Amino acid sequence: MIFDTHAHYDDEQFDADRQELLNSFKAAGIGTVVNAASNIESCHNILKLIEEYSFIYGTLGIHPSDCKDLTEEDFKWIKAQTSNPKIVAIGEIGLDYYWPEPDHEIQQKWFERQLNLAKEVNLPVVIHSRDAAQDTLEMIKSANLPPQTVDIHCFSYSREMAREYLNMGYYLGIGGVVTFKNGKKLKEVVEYAPIENILLETDCPYLSPEPNRGKRNSSLNLPYVIEKIAEIKNMDVDDVISITEKNARNFYKKVN
Repeated sequence: MIFDTHAHYDDEQFDADRQELLNSFKAAGIGTVVNAASNIESCHNILKLIEEYSFIYGTLGIHPSDCKDLTEEDFKWIKAQTSNPKIVAIGEIGLDYYWPEPDHEIQQKWFERQLNLAKEVNLPVVIHSRDAAQDTLEMIKSANLPPQTVDIHCFSYSREMAREYLNMGYYLGIGGVVTFKNGKKLKEVVEYAPIENILLETDCPYLSPEPNRGKRNSSLNLPYVIEKIAEIKNMDVDDVISITEKNARNFYKKVN
C-alpha cells in the first residue's frame, strides 16, 4: 500500500470534501498518511484528525514561518502531546529564509529547541528547509541525530547536499516536483539517492504532480510520483511502493 509521509489534510482547502476524500483512499491503494503540523492551530486539528481516522497519524511541531509567536507554554503543551501513540514525529520544523520574517535568530532558536525535544521524547524529525541549505545542514549535524531519524521533507537542494544527508543515513522526501518539466535538479537527486533513503510525500494541498500541476493536491496523485521515480531508477512500480512503505515504517516507528 502507498504511504504518504507528509500531508496537510487539516488545511481549509479540504473543508468541503475532507471526509469523502479520505474515505476513498483505501480503494485507491493509499494505506497510511502522516499529517504534518505547522502551527499551534494545526497541532490541535491534527489531534482530532488522528482520532477520527485509523490510517492517519500526526506530527507536532512549529514551521519556521510560524515560530515568531511560539511561547514556552505552547512548547510545553507540544511536549505533553507527544505521548499520544499516534503522534509519530516532531515536525515540520526547520529554517525558511525565503521571507525576511521571522528573523534568522528566532528561527534558529526554535529549530534547535525542537530538535532537542525530538531527542528528549525519542521521536524522529521532519525538516522544512528553504533557501537555508548550509545553516540547516550545520544545525542538524550539531544535533547529532541517529540514522533513520531525519526526513528532509520536500527535498529541493543539490545532489551534493543530498549526499551529506544520505551519508548520515537520513531520508529525502520526494513529491510532485519530481514530475515537473523544470525539476531536473530533483530528478538528478532521485537518480543518485538509494531507493532505501526515499520517502513518498504529497505536501498536499500543495505541489500537485504533472498532469495536475496547479490543482489541489492529494494522496490520490502519488501514483504519478511513483511512476516517475520508477522511470528514473529503472524499477518496477510495485517495488517502489513496497520499498518506500518499508522506509516510512522504519522512519515512523510508532506507526502500526
